[in-house]
Amino acid sequence: MAVITLSRQVAAHGDEVAEILAKKLNYRFITRKEIEERIIELGFPKSKMPRYDERKPGFFASLVKDRDEYLYYVQLAILEAAEEKNVIIIGRGAFAVLQKVPNNISVRLVADEATRVKRLEEEFKWTKKQALQRIQESDSNRAGFHSNFYNVDVDDDTLFHSVINTGFVSEEAAADLIARLVEETVTVEQEAKGNKVIEDMLKAQKIINKLYFEYKLNIDFMHATIEDKTVILHGVSDSPAIVEQALRIIKNEMPNYEAKSAISIVHDFKTYQ
Repeated sequence: MAVITLSRQVAAHGDEVAEILAKKLNYRFITRKEIEERIIELGFPKSKMPRYDERKPGFFASLVKDRDEYLYYVQLAILEAAEEKNVIIIGRGAFAVLQKVPNNISVRLVADEATRVKRLEEEFKWTKKQALQRIQESDSNRAGFHSNFYNVDVDDDTLFHSVINTGFVSEEAAADLIARLVEETVTVEQEAKGNKVIEDMLKAQKIINKLYFEYKLNIDFMHATIEDKTVILHGVSDSPAIVEQALRIIKNEMPNYEAKSAISIVHDFKTYQ
């Protein structure tokens, strides 16, 4: 019925809740490792994953092409997972990628600092100082990751259908709350509309990846949307000729669709390397 996206603080027991929820709803829990493996399988170098994967990129890392490559691959991996239907996807900004999907239910899992410290102390045999350091580092990285890649504040509660504090609520109870939210919120109509939106988003991301990785077109901030059998290409370029080339490629690769440009032409625009 739904695509459930979970965002979580470190030591908020996101994986544990997801596993229980998957059993309750008979959904597939797509783990962090599975998404990571798919991103690498698609072509992103494993050696570069630690710079970007749910981390706040450093100043220079945020300016290089690797950043866009990671974003294109992670969005494709998330959309491929969502297309499976009846799945739970955790982390990597999946809630932001799928926020306009009618049958997406997004939930954030949090816990108070004392609970998180205690959990890390027990799990890793860490000192309180080590646990606090890990919490601060993780919170900073995840905030920076969501801001840099999706321009959202992960701590903005209004971005989610629900925020659950697992310091107060057990993992079992949290899963029950989410299951009830799904069952009472997602209608058959929403599911049908959501499946179509995901299908179009996946097609759009695939053509963007093809333009970027196969044809190596120099268009920055490139993304696409699909409306009424028309692919609309967005981004910034200094060359109308490159934009025309992109539109010809889209028409050739997607013969059943029209192609339209919404790209900003900035003649003195300098792309970053």
